[in-house]
Amino acid sequence: MATIRTPSPATTAPEVNPPGYSRRRALAVLVMIVFFMIINFGDKAVLGLAAVPIMNEFRIDRSMFGLIASSFYLLYSIAGIVVGFVSARVSSRLLLFSMAMMWTVAQIPVLLVATVPALVAGRVLLGAAEGPATPMSMHALYKWFPAHKRGLPSALQISGAALGVLIAAPVLTWLISDHGWRAAFIALAVVSGLWGIAWLAIGKDGPFDRDTRHGHGAAAGPSGAAGNPKIWKILVSGTFLGSAASAFGGHWAMAVNSAWLPEYLHTTMQFGPADVAGVISAISGTSLVLLLTISPLSDLLLRRGLSVRWAHGALQGVAVTIAGLAMVLVPLADASAIRLVLIVIAFSGSAVAFPLHYMTAAAVVPPAKRGAVFGILAATGTLPGLVAPYLTGRIVDGGATVVAGYGTAFTLAAVVMIACGVYAIAAIRPAHDARRLTRVGTTGTTDDATAGAV
Repeated sequence: MATIRTPSPATTAPEVNPPGYSRRRALAVLVMIVFFMIINFGDKAVLGLAAVPIMNEFRIDRSMFGLIASSFYLLYSIAGIVVGFVSARVSSRLLLFSMAMMWTVAQIPVLLVATVPALVAGRVLLGAAEGPATPMSMHALYKWFPAHKRGLPSALQISGAALGVLIAAPVLTWLISDHGWRAAFIALAVVSGLWGIAWLAIGKDGPFDRDTRHGHGAAAGPSGAAGNPKIWKILVSGTFLGSAASAFGGHWAMAVNSAWLPEYLHTTMQFGPADVAGVISAISGTSLVLLLTISPLSDLLLRRGLSVRWAHGALQGVAVTIAGLAMVLVPLADASAIRLVLIVIAFSGSAVAFPLHYMTAAAVVPPAKRGAVFGILAATGTLPGLVAPYLTGRIVDGGATVVAGYGTAFTLAAVVMIACGVYAIAAIRPAHDARRLTRVGTTGTTDDATAGAV
């Protein structure tokens, strides 16, 4: 059946900006949100970078350390969902400020009482405060950019993750090596507090989708479903499930990266702290290049008439699948150089999916429900963080050797990533789902005539 192409936003959307729009303010908000994400992912990376000294000081094995790393995600998903619904009534300015302040507070317990319970308590609180960070900062960003101009800002927002590790890895490694792992925690607490103060002065809710704060439905353009479909109908659409799957596969790799890759490089490849930081930075740098090239390219393809399914949907599934294929080859590579190349591909390739899965989900969500759906999408997609670090630690401890254990853990990660990527390619069908949800939202029924649309 012929493909139903989503109309090009560039040709249908008016170029008149709404009252209250300021290009300078939009760019300032974008810069602040990028720094917000840099701090966010510095917080995630610090535990993995400090894995060896923490395990030595507290005399814990990999299973226990994996449990500590997983504790970060205990409330991560729940907080993302709750704050997603709250975002319809509370300004993005206040939400992001509150998160940054909680990041500062979360670093304090282990600094006051250096025990495993204190470390766990801090990571749980930090996870609860960071769970909504990505979806809510993306939601705040969308308030300053219309649908047809969100590709590059979305990529820059997600690139904060790559920059966070690219910048934080060498700085935090230096602090840990020269001043102890607590110095890294202190530095992150201070930076979070300073960001929150600056955000109060600079941050402001944008004029696009302004009516969504009070929960009123808005007629969506070509990038979103019109009407007011129930959230559960959005959540069972193939586009949402496929977007969540690509996020799930990508976050499995990210969770293993944050918790275990530094230790893997140190233990199995005999890398020193500086070399470990260099590899982590190389992964982040590659992610950054992919984000700043592939995401704008996908927007260009969309403007040239390619459907959202292929310009945004299939692309994210392919990226996760390729990263998974590289992951399965990592334990099989004999030469260190080849293994390093595979490691970079395996842990950076999925980055492409992170802005795109929000964009495909937004294509079937009315603006009034975008914050809630983004929160649920983030909560679902980041579930690997709750499982992967602990499971990886158990597998490594249970292996015949450390090398064999990591080989099994990487193979499991590859299977998850490939399965998620393939499913995303098949399931993401924004034009079909937007039409179906429009019918559901306005008439309460689904038009069977659209069943074959893609």
